[in-house]
Amino acid sequence: MFITANFDSGNIDVIRADEASDIELQIRRDHQSDFYQWFHFKLYGEVGTEHVMTITNAGESAYPDGWKEYAAVASYDRETWFRVATEYDGKQLTIRHTLEQESLYFAYFTPYSYERHQDLVQWAQQSSLVEHRLLGQTLDGRDMNLLVIGEPDEQKHKIWVTARQHPGESMAEWFVEGLLSRLLDDEDGTARKLLQNNVFYVVPNMNPDGSVRGHLRTNAVGTNLNREWETPTLEKSPEVYYVLNAMQETGVDLYLDIHGDENLPYNFLAGCEGVPCYDERHERLAATFKETLLAITPEFQVEHGYEVDAPGEANLTIASNAVAQRFNCLAFTLEMPFKDNANLPDEDFGWSANRSVQLGADIVSAVYAVANNLRD
Repeated sequence: MFITANFDSGNIDVIRADEASDIELQIRRDHQSDFYQWFHFKLYGEVGTEHVMTITNAGESAYPDGWKEYAAVASYDRETWFRVATEYDGKQLTIRHTLEQESLYFAYFTPYSYERHQDLVQWAQQSSLVEHRLLGQTLDGRDMNLLVIGEPDEQKHKIWVTARQHPGESMAEWFVEGLLSRLLDDEDGTARKLLQNNVFYVVPNMNPDGSVRGHLRTNAVGTNLNREWETPTLEKSPEVYYVLNAMQETGVDLYLDIHGDENLPYNFLAGCEGVPCYDERHERLAATFKETLLAITPEFQVEHGYEVDAPGEANLTIASNAVAQRFNCLAFTLEMPFKDNANLPDEDFGWSANRSVQLGADIVSAVYAVANNLRD
């Protein structure tokens, strides 16, 4: 029996692994940070034997309530990720599984590898609709990629989408894969019509360093990027610095920041109601956007979500608030669950990569519903 996390986005420390029935593990903290929750490791063991793995520090993680009614994902082939028996007693998380093959991967959510990220960017670049821009380098020397979709023009609306500021929220990049697949589909009438009068600026992964390092929430030096949007720096948050500078050059008419939420088993939007510039125009656009999404997919709902900020009390270090205020535009944080969509549960897969991809494709229709009125 052997357990390793020595690969892209791997995260686990082995405390004891002498007996298959009593394996003790711990999740590593993000570098220079106290955040932790993401795990990703590979188990080698005996076929037909139940392996009982206990993550002993789960109760001290960043979001301990996130373990309630949670089930880990596993995969034999790194393509199909299914849910496995998982229990949480308030302190420890225990995963049980009987091996059907000699090795099996486990993760907090379906990983989105850096290799797949690079493939996605290069795939998109093949389209005549796409310009691939390099914004700069991260602290670990990785590329900050921007995909410009559509022919830039001053008169066109500028629609920005960023994903995975928090690297452990891998469902965000799966979402972007779905979004890009639809936008670049030559036979999709909605996408074709949108690109006549709008240009999309998409950052598929805001935090490649944290993604490769197996972090939950921070970059290479322990910075939570979604608290850096007021005054980003090259020393702590070059990822935000480069993206915000690019936004300043183009302007922004609609902004979507894509995330995952550890606690809530729903898909939902967090708006920018608390920013000083928020007015009836923002409110009207937001209502149309949500109503459209409700009409086209049962995966979305508006009953559960974050508490709405009081007028003028928004945290302007958070991306959606900062961008809404700086550019006087409609902005949302979109959250997806790590667990399942409680309104439409799937016992085998829970909320999954495939469902994230589909929601990314569906969001194009909601953008279409508001696009013509973004500057009214």
